[in-house]
Amino acid sequence: MSESDGAPPVTTVAILALPEVTASVLFGLSDMFVGVGRDWPLVVEGRPGSSTLRVQIVSADGQPLTIANGIHVVPDASIANAAPPQVICIPEVFLLPTAEIQGRFQVEAAWLRESHARGAVVAAACSGALLMAEAGLLEGEDATTHWAYCDVLAQRHPGIRLHKRRALVTAGEGQRLVMAGGGTSWQDLALYLIARLVNLDAAMQMARLYLIDWHESGQQPFARLSASRQTDDAVITRCQLWAAEHYRAPSPVAAMTQLSGLAERSFVRRFQQATGMSPLQYVHHIRLEEAKQLLEASDDAIEAVAEQVGYEDAGYFARLFKREVNLTPAQYRKRFAGLREVLRQGRSSW
Repeated sequence: MSESDGAPPVTTVAILALPEVTASVLFGLSDMFVGVGRDWPLVVEGRPGSSTLRVQIVSADGQPLTIANGIHVVPDASIANAAPPQVICIPEVFLLPTAEIQGRFQVEAAWLRESHARGAVVAAACSGALLMAEAGLLEGEDATTHWAYCDVLAQRHPGIRLHKRRALVTAGEGQRLVMAGGGTSWQDLALYLIARLVNLDAAMQMARLYLIDWHESGQQPFARLSASRQTDDAVITRCQLWAAEHYRAPSPVAAMTQLSGLAERSFVRRFQQATGMSPLQYVHHIRLEEAKQLLEASDDAIEAVAEQVGYEDAGYFARLFKREVNLTPAQYRKRFAGLREVLRQGRSSW
């Protein structure tokens, strides 16, 4: 990925490939980071955006290697040739908790120390904190790791203040040491780093796209419906753009019909053909998406949220929201406002 002249600097994230990592974590982190800025407009608007983060998979020597479970990986660069990263992610160290790692990752440990000394963030998911400890980065610091490795880490490095029950810990000068504990904690780690490196909204977008942490609710709470996707029909596109700005209007479908210059029946049929939904469904979807943002970001009462997005009847709004999102407004707020607050607190700690 290259920068054009005059473009703002791009944050480089290096993901450390070791033989002792699993493909799901290594490539999962890569997919999450590469998707920031690219995938949301692709899903919502039907056009790919540009990746906000530069991601490189780095290994000690840059040569192809076989990682855990027999997956073959071709790194982007060696440690010596990699672009200096602003962030280094250690996916994990997939070994028995009792396995001896002292001296096993000397090249990688030296790189972590040098990069951190230059100002880089060093982050680890799951058992990756073991390598951070071996690099000497955690002495006297708060830390966490996968529950199966907590006792071993505490025994080997008694100077570390270990928090066994915390899912995410930041430590060190500038909070530049970041650790996430559980087996799928790489997802939490990725969201946290995206919020810090880019912004809170980018992290929330990726949480929705990846259905992170709320799988039992199905896809509906996360699936931002493609209501803003424009079509090849210029007349309908003009109506879509109008609806995006005026969805609170009391009679939006009548106003769009008048704007189109078509007879009502012709307009409805043409809108349905172009967007896959009726004009009224389209307006409802825009209103509900705005309501989601308000529920996440504010403490306004449900009735106030309903009024702000164009519904005078809060009961009708609540029923419609439950039908379309598969959660009540209160349930949605409980789930997603909590995530937003966690990410906001993490970003403000930087």
